[in-house]
Amino acid sequence: MIKAGVPCVAGSEGALPDAPAEIVKIARKIGYPVIIKASGGGGGRGMRVVHTEAALLNAVNLTRQEAGAAFGNPTVYMEKFLENPRHIEIQILADEHKNAVYLGERDCSMQRRHQKVIEEAPAPDLPARMRDRIGERCVDACKKIGYRGAGTFEFLYENGEFYFIEMNTRVQVEHPVTEMITGIDIVQMQIRIAAGEKLPFRQRDIQFRGHALECRINAEDPYRFTPSPGKITSYHPPGGPGIRVDSHVYQGYSVPPNYDSMVGKVIAYGADRDQAIRRMRVALSEMVVEGILTNIPLHQDLLHDKGFVKGGASIHYLEQKLAQEKKKSAK
Repeated sequence: MIKAGVPCVAGSEGALPDAPAEIVKIARKIGYPVIIKASGGGGGRGMRVVHTEAALLNAVNLTRQEAGAAFGNPTVYMEKFLENPRHIEIQILADEHKNAVYLGERDCSMQRRHQKVIEEAPAPDLPARMRDRIGERCVDACKKIGYRGAGTFEFLYENGEFYFIEMNTRVQVEHPVTEMITGIDIVQMQIRIAAGEKLPFRQRDIQFRGHALECRINAEDPYRFTPSPGKITSYHPPGGPGIRVDSHVYQGYSVPPNYDSMVGKVIAYGADRDQAIRRMRVALSEMVVEGILTNIPLHQDLLHDKGFVKGGASIHYLEQKLAQEKKKSAK
């Protein structure tokens, strides 16, 4: 990515070495706090933030052990830990005929333990010129590295600067919000690209209309976040203008304890962000999932939260909000 001209967050050049002295040297050069990440990780797992040199080597060893057990790959690397960034990502499509386009950005900053909870497109308060500038860099990078397929460049965005953190070389959970504002079926396009077809459009043909939100519906306690597998005794998905539901569940379906806890995605589209939020509030009030616990109440809380409604919150916002509410309830 550095060679391709994509702005990157400061970090180790590749995997961390085995020599403890070298690891300490790299961290000093980057500057604390740093974050240790598993190369084979994903979905928010295999990460550990380190604030002091005294905690560094133990954190590296623990992350290596966890990475080896979880992903079969103990390789880890180090990056500068940004204090208050947003998580903004760029969706791209690239074919084998040297054509590539970007489909705008998504804001995925509502997270808990690096797991995304709500995603939206476009990102609130991100100037179009900045989106276009970083989108063009991503497209150039795809052409330089010969990338083919759908993909997402993930960035931390802070103080008007983008810092590349990783590329997801696949369709992501949150792809529907991009589909809603562009009218482009990303899954279909990925299949067509894999079949050797050319992209049927150029960058100038892509237009962004309206706003879309996605709420990840998980089988878990909405505030303690303990898993809630079991049989769904009643299920009613919402509908109406601008509402889309992607799910595999039905009444009588048994949610297993073995996999990711997500049981569905509710997507709301509106002419603007305000309308999308209002439609999502109504959709969640209509949704019925009984027999298990879900995080629908958490989403309803967030959709009325002043900080979220304002837009532009950092990746730490949700965890800080939950921590404050836990203190209040303890009193």
